[in-house]
Amino acid sequence: MTNTGKRRKTDEETTYWLSYSDMMAGLLLTFVLIIAFTMMHAKMQYDAKETELLGKEQELVIQADELDKERAIVARQKNTLDEQAKMLNAQEEALAEQGEKIAIQEKTLREQHELLNKLEALMSEQQQKLDNIIGVRTELIEELRKEFDNSDLHVAVDEKTGAITFDASILFAYNQANLTPSGEEFLSEFLPRYCDVLLSPRYRDYISEILIEGHTDTEGDYLFNLELSQKRALSVAKYCLSENSRVLDKSQLDELKEVISATGRSYSNPVLDEHGEVDMEASRRVEFLFRLKDEEMIREMIEILNAEDTQ
Repeated sequence: MTNTGKRRKTDEETTYWLSYSDMMAGLLLTFVLIIAFTMMHAKMQYDAKETELLGKEQELVIQADELDKERAIVARQKNTLDEQAKMLNAQEEALAEQGEKIAIQEKTLREQHELLNKLEALMSEQQQKLDNIIGVRTELIEELRKEFDNSDLHVAVDEKTGAITFDASILFAYNQANLTPSGEEFLSEFLPRYCDVLLSPRYRDYISEILIEGHTDTEGDYLFNLELSQKRALSVAKYCLSENSRVLDKSQLDELKEVISATGRSYSNPVLDEHGEVDMEASRRVEFLFRLKDEEMIREMIEILNAEDTQ
């Protein structure tokens, strides 16, 4: 091979390597540019992401603050609800207690209503008895008046009570307790007429007591007058119940023994004249009184009811 040919071959080889080197350099530059661009792009994305994260962190901080505020609100609401729950429980307990009180009051009202009904029934019954007793007393007093108005005994019958009063001088000597003969004669005429009315079948079942009361004037010691009035009442009762007097038959005596009683009042109930002064003569007296069955109970009931009405 000639030198010229060798040189040409050498130049060709040199040209080839230069071209390859340039190509590799270009490729390397391209890769560097690509890498640089990629890194720049990644850096931009990183910065964007970092900015975005910062924004997210700020949002999270804000949301955390808001959440704390919400939690505080919820806590206050919970406290309020707890207080309301306590109030509701207290109200429920109060309502339950009130309900018990109402139940007790209703029970009390029912009991009072039942008691009122019983009292009304009792009052109605007692009213009927009272009306009956008033009617019987009125009839009895009228019968006594008719009986003694047609007699020579000059006996006065009290229009309200039916009490019959005798001047003590008719029956006794002054300051004495034994019946005078004229007093026995007076009683022998009075007593049959009196018992014929009170112990008659029309009124006997209504009579609870026939009471003989002795009274004195206000002169002297109370105890002396009490003893005198008691002895006088007892003397009249003994004469009324004596079988020797033969004033009443045996059946009348037996009936009279069941109801008669005697008592002395001394000068505890004197008779006053029109000027309010003690009438000494009128105060010395013996009274025949009668009481009807159930009369005392009804009188007490009326007094109780009148006392309640005035309160």
